[in-house]
Amino acid sequence: MHTILLIDDDVQTRKVFGLALRQHGYHVIEADSGLGGLEAAKKYLPDLILTDVNMPGGDGRALLYHIRQNPELSAKQVVMMTGRPDLVAPRTGMEDGADDFLVKPFSMEALLACVEARLRRAEIHWRVEDRNLDKLRSSLLSTLPQELFTPLAGIMGLSEYLHSSATIISLDEMQTLHNDIYCSGLRLYRTLTNYFRILGLENETSRLVDRTLLPLAGVRIAIQDGVNAVLTRPGATRQITLELSDFHVYAHDDDLRTIVEELVDNARKFSGIGTEIKVCLEKDGTLKVINQGKGMSAEQIQQIGAFQQFDRNKQAQQGLGLGLILVQKLAERNGAKFMIESQPEQETTVKIAFKENTKGLKAASGDLV
Repeated sequence: MHTILLIDDDVQTRKVFGLALRQHGYHVIEADSGLGGLEAAKKYLPDLILTDVNMPGGDGRALLYHIRQNPELSAKQVVMMTGRPDLVAPRTGMEDGADDFLVKPFSMEALLACVEARLRRAEIHWRVEDRNLDKLRSSLLSTLPQELFTPLAGIMGLSEYLHSSATIISLDEMQTLHNDIYCSGLRLYRTLTNYFRILGLENETSRLVDRTLLPLAGVRIAIQDGVNAVLTRPGATRQITLELSDFHVYAHDDDLRTIVEELVDNARKFSGIGTEIKVCLEKDGTLKVINQGKGMSAEQIQQIGAFQQFDRNKQAQQGLGLGLILVQKLAERNGAKFMIESQPEQETTVKIAFKENTKGLKAASGDLV
């Protein structure tokens, strides 16, 4: 039985709609305000949320904003209703993230048809998600052993050579071996770290991210820390330029740092020799990492997956290709959009469009986020 959360401040509307939905086999939970609706959504995790727009105690648009920011609710189907299309047009509701929009008055047939269509859409979405997760697991079985054993074999082989030849090799050769061992260990560590982070983000029950509105200094520190994490690695010789505008990013600072680190590291691996990498934060909150190099085709961009690295037989870099999918997942849970623009053999720009927290539901104790 599907659960529907019906939110409307009008008692008669809830009574009529609720009765019709129950008669057609749906389990209906009711709330009379945006604030109450948000609490009910968090508690019951309904299959579909049907909400009025204009209500006291937090309106439908603010409710929709918080639903889309919550990892446990963000994929839920949301249908907005209003008797005042002059205040909130259907197009505006859809742009805010609603899945459908009903203008009052509407018939029970229209309501039921809308609900049925949205629930079918949700089932299709989850089947696709399940297939993607199955594909990820299948790829893991064939790819992960090689990715773990290759650096491990390097560590063991180099260590054995260092142990058996310690008295006959030069100091310079010893330092070179030490550096190679360290690089293999670092690769193994980052592979495992990214792999487990992605599995945590794939799991819908993973912890909610504690996002805050970062001050300007905090934004700059997180971005600089991400760049520095790459620059301190062996072989990190690319020139990196920062162009940062003032923007209060609404995100977890550690997620922002990781996003920058992974994007810059990916750009470093696939940049042309002697080329520059640019890290830009624009005034509209769009983070850009730009590099000159191999690039990707439109088909490759559409096929980005956790355990895939494009044209691997032509590339010297090793790794599961986890960086971009990790960035994509972190962007999603911070309410940001992930985009790639690329021209093969020329330039690649990865964009993360962050939002400022300009909408909110107020409670007596403060903001609900």
